[in-house]
Amino acid sequence: MATIVLYPSPGMGHLISMVELGKLIIKHHPSFSITVLTLIPSFNTGTTATYVHHISATFPAITFHHLPDIPLDPLTFPSMETIIFELIRRSNPNVNNALQSVSLSSNITAFVIDSFCTPAMSLADDLNIPVYYFFTSGACCLAQFFYIPTLDRTTTESFKDMNTLIHSPGLPPIPSSDMVGPLLDRPSTHYSDFLEICEKFPKSAGIVINTFDSLEPKAIKAISEGVCVPDGPTPPIYCVGPLVVAGGDGSHECLNWLDLQPSGSVVYLCFGSLGVFSSDQLKEIAKGLETSGHRFLWVVRSPPSNKKEDRFLPPPEPDLDVLLPEGFLDRTKDRGLVVKKWAPQVAVLNHKSVGGFVTHCGWNSVLEAVCAGVPMVAWPLYAEQRFNKVVLTDEMKLTLPMNESDGGMVTAMEVEKRIRQLMEADEGKDVRKVATAKKEEATMALGVGGSSRVALSKLVATW
Repeated sequence: MATIVLYPSPGMGHLISMVELGKLIIKHHPSFSITVLTLIPSFNTGTTATYVHHISATFPAITFHHLPDIPLDPLTFPSMETIIFELIRRSNPNVNNALQSVSLSSNITAFVIDSFCTPAMSLADDLNIPVYYFFTSGACCLAQFFYIPTLDRTTTESFKDMNTLIHSPGLPPIPSSDMVGPLLDRPSTHYSDFLEICEKFPKSAGIVINTFDSLEPKAIKAISEGVCVPDGPTPPIYCVGPLVVAGGDGSHECLNWLDLQPSGSVVYLCFGSLGVFSSDQLKEIAKGLETSGHRFLWVVRSPPSNKKEDRFLPPPEPDLDVLLPEGFLDRTKDRGLVVKKWAPQVAVLNHKSVGGFVTHCGWNSVLEAVCAGVPMVAWPLYAEQRFNKVVLTDEMKLTLPMNESDGGMVTAMEVEKRIRQLMEADEGKDVRKVATAKKEEATMALGVGGSSRVALSKLVATW
């Protein structure tokens, strides 16, 4: 049997979208089987065990091959990215063993890796297995990554110090301080790690992107025409998205609460599986929500700990009475609900009562909102999210921007202003119109004869 081996980086968001790709392949091309190599590190990247168990039980054609954990001391690493890169590098011998063992029982037709898993590329080359990337962010971000080696050769300063606009093919001008987080500081190991990935992208057999043609036409055109890699070939790209998880848990308390709210009246605020705010910032959000007068559903997590040793651990249960302004929960109880740590996001976004989404601009969340036709306010926190905010606001017209004051804090006034704009002003109507149109286009892209379905067939034909 022909097997496709998928290798996501650790982290719930990366694992889920890679598994969604596996489900898509099996649904339309059931002659393939899928093996997912999983790394479950000892530090916090979100818990994946229940999810993996659920997929194994419901999709027998998808098997998980757990790679042994390599104990690393998080305290010796400056960031989550550096420890993940190191874990993936050191896992190469285990990945090699896994590929050898899978190939004993079946024919590995393709090895599909996450960008973080670039160190495993050489292993597949040695075994003569074609390597494809699965890019978990959008085509705009990929276009930027393709162009990074050119920017690296033609500039000498760090992006964080340039104080200028970066012009790249197929993209709106990006303020240099809003470039992808790990690339901001040129002397850092992050920068060299990401530069290496950007140089390896063009050497793959193809890149599968979680997007669809009509969402990012300019970037897709620029990549396809080869202008993002001016000095070499560009591999074929396959836009097979939007890949998002279906409905999910229908029993959460917040869904019962949403059932009681008027249609399109609730603003949902959630900032991804790793997004956290200081207690001062949480209080500003609370004040802004209160003065906006609008209904809200807000997912709150505990602020980041000041202790270095807590940085890679899951945050504790938030104490809402301490974190939020005194009396806030009582004063807003008739129109607001604060949920601790987690909400079933896809079900929430698709609920008829939800009329807007304040998001950190993680790509999975963006696509979930697009599929639900919900307009957004962009409040980026880390990784490529600031870059996404520029693209979503200036290029796609899907979001209103949440602007920080000089100290990096978003004031209560700004929170109130953007929520009011989104829910009651012309600016909100404009992004709502775009969101509604993109929802229809997303459905068409995945339907029979749609652009994403055609791209999947082309990809599978290469296998």
